[in-house]
This record gives sequence, structure tokens and C-alpha cells, in this order.
Amino acid sequence: MTASSPSLLQRLKRLSLVTQIIIGLLAGIVLALIAPDVAKSTAFIGKVFVSALKAVAPILVFVLVMASIANHKHGQETHIRPILFLYLLGTFAAAVVAVVASMMFPSSLVLSTHDVAVTAPGGIGEVLQSLLLSVVDNPVSALMNANFIGILAWAIGMGVAIRHAGDTTREVLGDLSNGVTLIVRLVIRFAPLGIFGLVASTLATSGFGALIGYAHLLAVLLGCMLFVALVMNPVIVFWKLRRNPYPLVIMCLRESGITAFFTRSSAANIPVNLELSKRLGLHEDTYSVSIPLGATINMAGAAITITVLTLAAVHTLGIAVDIPTAILLSVVAAICACGASGVAGGSLLLIPLACSLFGIPSEIAMQVVAVGFIIGVLQDSAETALNSSTDVLFTAAACLGEDEKAQRLA
Repeated sequence: MTASSPSLLQRLKRLSLVTQIIIGLLAGIVLALIAPDVAKSTAFIGKVFVSALKAVAPILVFVLVMASIANHKHGQETHIRPILFLYLLGTFAAAVVAVVASMMFPSSLVLSTHDVAVTAPGGIGEVLQSLLLSVVDNPVSALMNANFIGILAWAIGMGVAIRHAGDTTREVLGDLSNGVTLIVRLVIRFAPLGIFGLVASTLATSGFGALIGYAHLLAVLLGCMLFVALVMNPVIVFWKLRRNPYPLVIMCLRESGITAFFTRSSAANIPVNLELSKRLGLHEDTYSVSIPLGATINMAGAAITITVLTLAAVHTLGIAVDIPTAILLSVVAAICACGASGVAGGSLLLIPLACSLFGIPSEIAMQVVAVGFIIGVLQDSAETALNSSTDVLFTAAACLGEDEKAQRLA
């Protein structure tokens, strides 16, 4: 008796998650081209997927970080310091790339009066004040509003306190962490369907016609991000591992960057990065802290966005600025971006801050922000993909590098 051939659904289930996501991506493009009205109605599917990721991310980070610290054994290695160094190095390198590209290929903007209903930080002091207030936020409020800086602070504090509790308490916390992780895996399994809805509705609603006028600016932005992702980051990883970095780089871009590109949210991509870190065999005590930390402070993409758009305004207004000053001011603004990470608009809201450091008034700076929102359909997606994939890339590089160093010394 001949066994029946597997159904189409069974064949799809056997494919890897990345392959399924690519199929969902292609299906969304095709639907947007042949039936735009139908494609617009799929926006709900994408919103449900992104909302589910955003809903589970805060509680996952809180429980996972707290459980990781509470169950950490004395003498057990963690690699947070080298990861933080790589985060800062990557942000600085991205700012340098953006400054050089902006000087080589200067962009001009059409600046006129625009009414943009956003509130930008008034200065570095205000940004740092906002950052400090985020750290001491009420834990319930931090969880409700996805304030990951506050969530991290409370998770670390509770984890340190529970380390002195009984074994049973710590075991319960570990079981709770495993339970939340299972829920996250279930949500991630729906990524192909969510990507399908996001792509179809975005292409059908926005299209790319509005982007043609800013093709040069977009080319500089996306070119910088590609250069950092495919050249600068591999150089940093090679320096850390002393071996071919591209298998790890491509894996992180494929399995983290693609999802982040379409969700356009580093917070929503935290569960994806945690799952990838686990499959890479990294230290849970390390990645459970470094991944959510990277989602708030690892700002290579933000450094590029702030630098390119600010220097485009500088070029348009004919302001003379030297390269060291441009790099310094761009890095300061990018690092401070974590203080505005909970506000809609992300790195775009730091552009007035960077512009003010060049003496550009806020009335003109807000017009640059408006340009950022116009090209945001690609700029924000590419920025999030670079930021989020770099979180897991540098975590993996630091963990693997320190492990290999320990083996050589043993």
C-alpha cells in the first residue's frame, strides 16, 4: 500500500522558519501588486503579530533577566563588559562611516515650513534626565509602557535580591522563565503570517512613489547601513574571533535582521534574538541581559540616521564643519538616543538635538524630522534591522571570543 503524499501545509511546516518568512514576504509582494485593495485588509494580521511580540517582550525580559541573575552561580563566567565595548565600538564606527559618506556624497534637502506634531528633546541634559527617570520608573508602569531601561533596572535588582532566597524560590523562577519562553516560541512561529500582512499592507498603502524625490538621501542612508552590516561589523567580529566572520554575520542578518526589518521595532525583536542566541549555544546568563540592553543602547543604525540627516541639513544651509567635530557630535547624539527610545519616532527625535549642536534652529530641524518620517518606510526598517541584528552578532562574538580565549589559556 503506497503512503499518501504529504499535504502542502505539512510540507510548509517542514521548512525552516527563515524559509517560511521568505515565502510570506514574496506572497505579500505578489498580493500587493495584483490586488492592492485586498492587500490593504491584511494590515490587521501584521498588527496582531507585532502587538503579540510587543506584549510578550517586556514580561519575557523581566522574568528572564531576573531568573538568570538569581540562578547565577559564583565563579560562573559572564561576558557583559566585552559586549558593552563592542556596542560602543560599533556605534562609533557607524558614526564615522556616516560622516565620511555624507562628506563624499553630500545630500541636499528642500526645507520649507512644515507642521510636525512631535516633541523633540530640548538638549542633552533633558535626554539624560529622561534616561534617569526611566531607570527609577514604577515596575508596573515600566512593564505596561515597555520601558526596557526601567524593566532592566528592576529585573537586575530583584535578581540580586532573590539570589539570597531558598533553592525552591529560585527553581520556581527558573520554571516561570521556561514557561514564558515557550509562549514566545509560539508567537515567533506565526512570524511568516505576520510578515505577509505587514509587507502586503505597507506596499499597497504607501508604495515607493513618495521616496523617489529623496532617492539620493536614501541611497546614502541605506548604503551606510549596508556598509556597516557587511564590512564594518565583520571587521569588528574578525578582530574579536580571528576567523572568517561572515557565516555568523549572515546568520544574524538572515534570522534577526529580516524579522526586525518588517516589524520595525527593536523591542518586538528581542524574543527573536533571545531564541537565536539560545540556538547558537551562547551563555544564557549573558544574552538574557545583553540582548535587551542592546535594544536600548546599541545604536549603530541611529548613529547613521542622525548623522546623515543632520549633515544633509548642514550641507543644505552651507554650514562649514570639520570631520572630527561631526563625528563627536553624532556619537553624542546617538548614545543619548536611548533616552528617547520609548518615544514614537525613535532616532528621528534626536535630529533637532544634533542640529542644535551645529547652531541650526529648531524650526529648520523639525523640517528635517519631517523628511525622516517621509522616508521612514525604508529608513526606520533598515535602521532597526541593523540595530537588532548587531545586538545578537556582538553578543555571539563576545561569548565565542571569550570562550576560545579561556580554552587557549587552559
